[in-house]
Amino acid sequence: MRSVHCARAVYTALTAVPGVGTAEVVVGRATIEHDGRATEAAIRDAVSLAGYELLETSEERQRTLPLL
Repeated sequence: MRSVHCARAVYTALTAVPGVGTAEVVVGRATIEHDGRATEAAIRDAVSLAGYELLETSEERQRTLPLL
């Protein structure tokens, strides 16, 4: 990705993946939050359909617990 237009295309593709709640895309990087239904393969396919290649992924697991 080399422009804002490119980042917008990837953003649009990622938000269409079932389970993706939010996506932040800047030139060269994307960060998403999902509910577990969005698989790496689905994300990779979405990025590919937008005309780009997913080079690397990492996952950070977070859990929110209710406070009483």
